[in-house]
This record gives sequence, structure tokens and C-alpha cells, in this order.
Amino acid sequence: MTTQNRFFDDMSKLMTNAMGVAQGARTEAETAMKGWIDRWLADRDFVTREEFEAVREMAIKARTENAELKARLDAMDAGRDQPQG
Repeated sequence: MTTQNRFFDDMSKLMTNAMGVAQGARTEAETAMKGWIDRWLADRDFVTREEFEAVREMAIKARTENAELKARLDAMDAGRDQPQG
């Protein structure tokens, strides 16, 4: 009976160690893959989400300012077209 218990204890330790090794290999593979992807993306000059959002906000602000300036110019032009009394 103790032989059987020892067998199960040894198998349990073996499986626990195997799971630890597998987890370590998984972590190492993930790290390697992330590093490879980061290098691949950097070589292609892709922008980050933060950079994209910053430029997007600048474009929105520029469009708004352009629309406001156009409205002011249109109003000034309309004033010039009025007959002077």
C-alpha cells in the first residue's frame, strides 16, 4: 500500500515539475514572440495608438479652426458686398 502511495506521490511531483517546465517554456515563447513582433512593427514604421490619437486630435482642431476662419471670411466678404449708404 505504501508503495502505491509513493508511486502516486512521485507521479504528482513529476507532473508538477512538468507543468512548471511547460509554463516556463510558454512564458519564454510568448516573450520571444512579442519581441519579434515589436521588431517587425518597428521596421515598418507603424505608429502607436497614442501617436495616432494625438495626430487625429490635431487634425480635428485644425478643421474646426479652418471652419471658424472660413465663416469669418465669408462674413467679411458679405459685408463688403453690401451697398454703402
